[in-house]
Amino acid sequence: MGAKILMIEDEQGIQLTVGDRLLAEGYEFETCPDGIAGEAIARNGDHDLILLDIMLPGKDGLAICKALRSSGITKPILMLTARGQVSDRVNGLKLGADDYLGKPFDMAELLARIEALLRRAEASAHAYDTGQDKASGELVIDLKRGYIANGTEEFPLSAQEIKLLDYFYRHADAIVSREELLNTVWGYDPEITTRTIDVHVARLRQKLGDVKDVPKYIHTVRGIGYKFTPPRA
Repeated sequence: MGAKILMIEDEQGIQLTVGDRLLAEGYEFETCPDGIAGEAIARNGDHDLILLDIMLPGKDGLAICKALRSSGITKPILMLTARGQVSDRVNGLKLGADDYLGKPFDMAELLARIEALLRRAEASAHAYDTGQDKASGELVIDLKRGYIANGTEEFPLSAQEIKLLDYFYRHADAIVSREELLNTVWGYDPEITTRTIDVHVARLRQKLGDVKDVPKYIHTVRGIGYKFTPPRA
């Protein structure tokens, strides 16, 4: 079977339409129409991705997203929002959602976003292994234990560096703006500026062994931000 997807959504028509299509595409599918019950399922289940509506009975999707992220649950969350509600989308991303899609949505776009999030999650998961099966001298990024091993040297990662690298893995090979990193990784801290991000990136480059003029992993996109190319197995 394919990846297991949980949908927390109270509109029965959307549940049926999405569920039928995902099952036809080979995914496992579970749905819940209530916010409180849906959060409990998300906490205790083994789902690979969560489709989360914002307007829900019992507990709204933004509160659920915040609670899941605060408890350490990192599985991808795709928020479903009413079209035009920009504030909901921004708040969802700030609280830890990986992506959003406005209603009504095209099924092909939903499937494409699900596939992209699952690929990012898989790439991120590789960085949480122990690295014990890697050849000596090979670059190892281990977010679970919080270090980068580059050749014979091992560099510890700070909590913020772990969060930053995790976000890079989840958005591998995509351009990420400094403002996006500021809002999602640092969480709108008024004392943090984009210069802080640049400093953290510079430290990560040193630990990764990136050459300044020809970086291998973290690429600067001038005037925008960065693009992360993870080490390939």
